[in-house]
Amino acid sequence: MENVLGLVALACGLIIGLGAIGACIGIALMGGKYLEASARQPELMNALQTKMFLLAGLIDAAFLIGVGIAMLFAFANPFVIAG
Repeated sequence: MENVLGLVALACGLIIGLGAIGACIGIALMGGKYLEASARQPELMNALQTKMFLLAGLIDAAFLIGVGIAMLFAFANPFVIAG
């Protein structure tokens, strides 16, 4: 029983940690490409900014779904048999 709880805690940490790293890298790459595109064509800056914020929300949403799944495993663990 303790082994299962320990492995679930480790899995929750990996889900949140790797999801945060992935979201940070994704937003950093997108922000860099936005700056490059707005430097090349400044007249498109408003349209590009709208799309950038939409994509930043989607990237963060994927991370927050992972956090929700990790919290499900942490607090309502389906792998532990009640008894």
